[in-house]
Parts: sequence; C-alpha cells; structure tokens
Amino acid sequence: MTEETKETKPKKPAATAGDKKPPARKPAGDRTERKPAAKAPVVVKKASRAVGKPEEAQAETRFERQVAKPAMAVAMAEKPKEVQNTVDRTVQQLDKHGRSYATGKRKNAIARVWLKSGKGDVVVNGKSLAVYFARPTQQMLIEQPFKIINRVGQYDIMVTVAGGGLSGQAGAVRHGVSKALTYYDPSLRQVLKRAGLLTRDSRVVERKKPGRHKARRSAQWVKR
Repeated sequence: MTEETKETKPKKPAATAGDKKPPARKPAGDRTERKPAAKAPVVVKKASRAVGKPEEAQAETRFERQVAKPAMAVAMAEKPKEVQNTVDRTVQQLDKHGRSYATGKRKNAIARVWLKSGKGDVVVNGKSLAVYFARPTQQMLIEQPFKIINRVGQYDIMVTVAGGGLSGQAGAVRHGVSKALTYYDPSLRQVLKRAGLLTRDSRVVERKKPGRHKARRSAQWVKR
C-alpha cells in the first residue's frame, strides 16, 4: 500500500484551557451525609429512700403510702366544717338591759352605739348631742335615720366615739345608729338599706405623694 491509499484519520484539535468541562456534579438526592451515631442515653438510677432495706420492705412502704392517701381523703371529707357565727337578721337582738348594740365607722372614726326605747335622749361621750356636736349639720346627720322611719324622739341613745374629726365622728354615729335600729326592729332594715344608711362609706383621705404638697397639690408654677 502506498501512503496515498492509507486512510488518514483527522487529528483532534488540542484542548485549550477554556474548553475544559467541569466534572459532573452528583444530584442532590445522591448526597449522603454521614451523621454521627447517637449515643445511648445514660440511665442513672435514683437512690432508694429506704437505704439498706431489701426490695420487699421497699415495696411494702410504697403500698402503705398508696393505701394511706385514700384513707386521708375520706377522713378529710368526713371531718365536720367549722360553723361560722352567723347572725339572723330577722330576729331582734337585745342584751340583758333591753338594748341593741352596733358599731359604726366613717373615715378614721369608730362609734359604739347602744339603743333602747325612751324619750329621745342622746348622750355622746358623756355629753349631750347639742354640746358635743355643736354644728346643726352634724346634728341633722345623726337624726337622719329617725326621720326616715318617722320615729323621732322614741329612742334613747348612748354613744362612745373616738378617732378622726367631728365630721367623721358624726358619720360614724349615724352609721352605728342605723345598724342598731335594724337590730332593735328587723322590719326597718329594708327602709334603711334603700336610703343607703347601712353601707359603710369607704372614702378615706388620699395619701400624700412624694414631690407634692398634698395628695394632688403640686408646687406653684414659676415662669423664671
């Protein structure tokens, strides 16, 4: 054979740097990350309360505790509850002298009132009403419960009052007189309740705040 008859195979062009193909990446599904093997949990045995006792003795103590719980619940259910001292408002409440007693409160004043049927005499701390409470508004405040039930001058009242000022003491006496009337005659309770005389007035003096002269009073404003 001659050189002309020889089949000449085409030579492949030399690969350049730009013609190089990157290596094929594996699909995401084929990636398998090796996770470290999970360690087995360490079980720590709690020390038994009954140290030195065999297992049979420990089981007996557990059984005794389980039996004791229902027994205690039954005992608590069968235990009679303490009966509170309840006052029957429909029954007249008098002492051995035939008087009804009540306590009235207003602000910081506390009044103890004894009431019985009489001629309308009112004694406050050993003094008459006009002497102890000189202001007519305070006298009207104390007489208000009797005017509402139309029984002015039918009861004698003895009062001991302490704390607060005269205004607070007058309100405390009125509150105590209203309660004493309901104890002397329970049928008057509904009338006095509607008038609001049996409710303790909860309004008290508001405390002083820091940085102010009083509870709300602030310093006078100065321009310069």
